[in-house]
Formats: sequence, C-alpha cells, structure tokens
Amino acid sequence: MQKKNDCRKESSGSEEPNRYNYGRILKNRTVHPTVAEIILHLKMQSFKAEFEIIEENNCPLYRAGEQFLLTGQAFSPPGKKEACLILVREMTELLFTLLTETGTGNGQDCSTLYSCSGCSGLIKFRVTSVSDSTTKPEKKIELRQEEQELLDKIKGCPFFRTIATEQLKGMMHFFREEKIEIGQTLIEKGERNLDIFLVLSGELSVDDGPVHITKLGPGELCGEMSYFTGNIAGATVTGFTETTVVAVSGEFLSQIIEASPSVQLYLSQLLARRLVLANKARLDDFDSSMQGRLTEMEPSEIFQILHMHQKTGVLSFTFPGKDARVAFREGRIVKASCNGLASRDAVYAVLAEKEGSYTFHSGLSPAQMKAAEIADFNALLMEGVQRVDEARASF
Repeated sequence: MQKKNDCRKESSGSEEPNRYNYGRILKNRTVHPTVAEIILHLKMQSFKAEFEIIEENNCPLYRAGEQFLLTGQAFSPPGKKEACLILVREMTELLFTLLTETGTGNGQDCSTLYSCSGCSGLIKFRVTSVSDSTTKPEKKIELRQEEQELLDKIKGCPFFRTIATEQLKGMMHFFREEKIEIGQTLIEKGERNLDIFLVLSGELSVDDGPVHITKLGPGELCGEMSYFTGNIAGATVTGFTETTVVAVSGEFLSQIIEASPSVQLYLSQLLARRLVLANKARLDDFDSSMQGRLTEMEPSEIFQILHMHQKTGVLSFTFPGKDARVAFREGRIVKASCNGLASRDAVYAVLAEKEGSYTFHSGLSPAQMKAAEIADFNALLMEGVQRVDEARASF
C-alpha cells in the first residue's frame, strides 16, 4: 500500500540549514486569515515521528536506510544533509494527515509506505516510531454523581470523543451546565464572549443581523470563533428551542487544547467549515434580499459589497424624513434618486446618511437593464466618501 502526499504550501528558510520550522511554514500557508490565526494557536509540540527511507531511485540528496525526523514544529533531514524543499512541503501535509488518522499519532501503521512527488529522483519511506509526550499513564479519578452524569452526556460528542476517558474525567471541573430558553440570547454579536458552548439538547439559532447562518443541535459547538478571534462575537446565538448547553471557560479551554492535539485539530477543522458556511449564508442572502440598519453597516460598505459580488437589483433606503433608491446592474450603479436629487448627487446624499434602514431586492426592469452606468463605480464612491469626510471635518 502506498500513500502519496503532494502539499504545495510555501516554506521559508531557517537559521539551521538542515532543519525546517513548521511555525514559520504555517504562517505563510495560503488559507483564510482567520483559519491561519487558529492554526497559530495549535501547539503541537508533543508530536514526534521517525521515518526510514526504504527505497531510493536517483535521489540527489538521500539514500536508502537513512532516517529523518518529523515533529509538530520542525522537519529534520538525515544527518547534516540539506533539506529537500519538495520533501519539506510534503512533510508539512503529512503532519496533519498523521494527526487526522491517529488523533495524537499513537498506533500509526508502520507498514504504510509514503513517497515524495519526485524531482529528478524518488524516495519511499515509512514510519518507524511515533510518540506523544502528552500521553501519560491513566490514573483513576473518582467523580461526584453530578460530574459522572455530565460526563456520560458529553463523552460521545465529537469534540470530546478523541480524549481518553480518564483524561476527560480530570477536566470535569472545567464544565458547567446551563439552560437556555426560547429566544434567550446566549452570545451577542459585537460583544465579548469568553466561553465555548456544547449543545446537549435542543437547538440554537446563529444569525448575523438579518442573515440566518445555521442552526446548531446536540453535539455541536458555538463560541469557538470568538475564542480564536479576540473574544468578540461575530454572530448572535439564541435559543431556537429550550436548549441545554455545557459551557467551557476560555481560560480552561486553553488547558484542554494544550493537553490534547486531537482537540486542536478538531477545532481548526471546525472553524474552517464554519467560515465557509457563514460566507455562503451571506452570499445566498444577497441573491434574494437583504435588509438591515445603517448603524450596523454604512452605505459605502453596502455599495462595496454589491459591487464586489456583481449584484443586480434595487437598494432601497428609508432615512428620517426621506427615501432613496439606488439601482445596481452587475455591481455598477445605473440609477439613483434621493429626496428630489438624481444620479451622482443622489449617490452622494445617500453616502452622507448615518441613520435609517436599507433593503436590497434582486432584479431590474428592462429599461434599467439597458441604462448606462452613472459613472465609474470606484471614482463615484471615492468622490462621495471624500465629500462626506470634508463635511464632517467642517463641523
């Protein structure tokens, strides 16, 4: 059986020519910035795997029988030889593969053969040993009745499933059970959130203003995004039904993450999925209609979003004492009106407003679909924003 890894992440140099530091490589991985931020939190210092080259065919650097080392922080080639950049990239990918397959890496099948993608030559290698310094002999821990009952509820959840039972018992004092009523706010967008929550029963609704992102049921987590992005919540979470959750303080979550590489990996993958889901929900909302208040998003931001996503439709505003309408065709402004003003002047007037509400509906009339663009979008927006800044500076 042969496995082939073909990671194409860029690697950076190192002060030690025969050792590559994964902390630096991970910082440059081409992933969403917030995912990179979570990956930087992952402290996989306990993982270590040794490999032996089994076969070699015209490899310019390495020979059969030589050994190299992979840890959660670095790749060390055989002896004092140079590090092959192709192999460094692929060992970066293999690090996450091993953690995914084994949780902490223990029990890896040493008969599995891996191969590099090759340059002028090729090597095949296998794992000879894997260790995890966080693994300690299990020590029997006695729990109180209520702690044991809570343990029975959470130990089957994906978040905790890869943690040894005795290790999980030692964490029970970190958890507290809470009841959430229908409509009750658990997390408020824009507010500090210091906890992460696991749903035991019921459903929670996750919303970003008017945009419904998803519902969370038993076994699912919420609060992880604010934990990894400065404790400021990016969405509001409320009780969709009567719900029971287990809360874990961010202070204690850090200890759990340090103690379990499998939890580290689970959270990074969860965050990546949640970001994709949230972005899709927002885009789907643009495809039909969106609405909100200018206290949440200024006119210039709304304009830029519609332009960036090349939306076609009418953006309607209700301001104190007046209304406005701005028509977009594939992200370009083709018509605008505001309190007797039209075209550019209407756009400038809309950009100056700070209070009110907005609604966007897809679709234009045949006449609007044929209308010429008022002006270059970026030039129009820059001129309008500049006028607003100058007007505010004069007060």
